[in-house]
Amino acid sequence: MSMFHEIRFPDDISRGARGGPERRTTIVELASGDEERNAAWANSRRRYDVSYGIRRADDLAKVVAFFEARNGRLHGFRFRDWSDYRSCLPSQVPAPTDQQIGTGDNTKKSFQLVKHYASGAQFWTRAITRPVAGSVTISLNGNPQTSGWSVDNTNGIVSFAAAPGEGIAITAGFEFDVPVRFDSDTLDVTLDIERLGSIASIPLLEIRR
Repeated sequence: MSMFHEIRFPDDISRGARGGPERRTTIVELASGDEERNAAWANSRRRYDVSYGIRRADDLAKVVAFFEARNGRLHGFRFRDWSDYRSCLPSQVPAPTDQQIGTGDNTKKSFQLVKHYASGAQFWTRAITRPVAGSVTISLNGNPQTSGWSVDNTNGIVSFAAAPGEGIAITAGFEFDVPVRFDSDTLDVTLDIERLGSIASIPLLEIRR
């Protein structure tokens, strides 16, 4: 992720944005009427439209300034998805036992922050690459660790000074942002500030590694 600005899109506007995860599935209908379905992507990708969060002329000015400073689609940035930005449920406070990020083996010292999404017996694991600074907490076998580790807030890698012992469950709690970019090099807006309701779509697209 070579061209990324470690700055978050304005929270007051992202609160009103729309969007969420998308997946790519190919479906072939057979002559019998049956279907064959295949997942083209192993991981989901998120899309947002921030035009819905613009309510005033000042909001529009913020977005224009942010767009110009990112050079349109050129530079990525952080975005808070208010429906999914914690290691726990949105109504809860992150705890160091929220998400298991690995198991100790007396050798490995670095672990990627992840969030697990489960429903029934099925689950999907999402790599968290943009944790919020100061929000990450770590636990070993359920015991909170206040030292002996660090986290890189630009890639979500947790590094231990000493490798956790064999079989030790490594868990984490955190808040996180989504790495995104503008999905258009054009801002198509109505120039009459009295008609802000007619602003066209301002799409954002998640940046995946």
